[in-house]
Amino acid sequence: MNTQRWMSSQFFSFYMTWGIFLPYWTGWMIHTKGITVSQASFIMSLGLVIRGLSTLLVFPYLSGKFSSKTLLNGMAIGTLIALLCYIPASSFTSLLVVTLLLHFFYPTLMPALDSAAGALVQHNQLRHYGKSRSWGSIGFVVAGMILSVFTGALGDEAILWALLLSTLGFVCLGFMHAPVVLSKKPETDPAQKGGMMKLFHIKHFGLVLIIVILLQAAHASYYNYGYIFLQEIHAPKYLIGLIINIAVIAEIIFFAVADQAFRKFSVASLLTLAALGSSVRWLLVFAFPNVAVFCIAQTLHACSFAMGHYAFMKYLIQHIPHAQIPKAQGMYSALALSWSTAIFTIFGGYLYEVEPRYAFLGMILCTIPAMLLALVYRRVEYKHRKDVAASSV
Repeated sequence: MNTQRWMSSQFFSFYMTWGIFLPYWTGWMIHTKGITVSQASFIMSLGLVIRGLSTLLVFPYLSGKFSSKTLLNGMAIGTLIALLCYIPASSFTSLLVVTLLLHFFYPTLMPALDSAAGALVQHNQLRHYGKSRSWGSIGFVVAGMILSVFTGALGDEAILWALLLSTLGFVCLGFMHAPVVLSKKPETDPAQKGGMMKLFHIKHFGLVLIIVILLQAAHASYYNYGYIFLQEIHAPKYLIGLIINIAVIAEIIFFAVADQAFRKFSVASLLTLAALGSSVRWLLVFAFPNVAVFCIAQTLHACSFAMGHYAFMKYLIQHIPHAQIPKAQGMYSALALSWSTAIFTIFGGYLYEVEPRYAFLGMILCTIPAMLLALVYRRVEYKHRKDVAASSV
């Protein structure tokens, strides 16, 4: 089978669902279920906590018991069942319970897919991670474009049905023939036991993890307040969706060329560039609060998010044993993509109330330390290569 195409279709299908859920789900609960903004925010915040626990603890545990294909299928079916439970839910309590159930299953699909891709690269069955992952970003954009047409014609009720339909498509795709490596039940290797803390015995894992946590946390203000900030700086309402998608298009382009363009770059160099690009991005938004500069800053999403994520995947493929990949992915998903973002969302919200631009300036409290740590890592990496070269002479 064409493993590259299989992985690309998996990413595309999943991120189509994510392109509906991430931007629209809170609004859907408010507009169709009649709850308040504060109630929806509370529900989604608790969901983020469950997401972190599920990806940090449950996903790695199940990865040691079941094959990647079985895990992906099980979590996808659980997601579909949770979404169906939203249909009868109408009270605050029922919506809270269903949302917590959804966050137990749904977000684990993200590290599960990245773990599957990492395993395929390690087994030389996937040549280009970046190209496959770029199809995920394309799916995200396609979902947003299609949904905007349907919500305009049918209202916000279309959001649930679109998410249900796209999730059903992902479930059906999961039952197609998968690469043999992903269909095998994981082997129990005593050398790989020892839990998550054993990951920190791997050279520089702790340092790389801290850097990517800081890099991803720096997106908190953009994810939560970018839309209303564009309204604040008088962006035309009909262009806001397009402006937000500039970031995703930049991400698509980066992932499409990364395997070739950055093949010779070290992980440390990639992390340094990601932190630099992220710092410049948020400083531009703060210093020049106008639509044109915001659009230019959006292209730096290729550095701030995509390059940081790609660097972590490159480190994982090069240094993490196959059996430990799910643990590393779970830790990354929980700490970098969930909890750190939640903490800096609160910090960014406080700054936004003082002055909207400060919410973006405040993100350099993440990016500057990330850049300094990446430079330290780069220096250590360079010294190590120099020592290896000298000893081989």
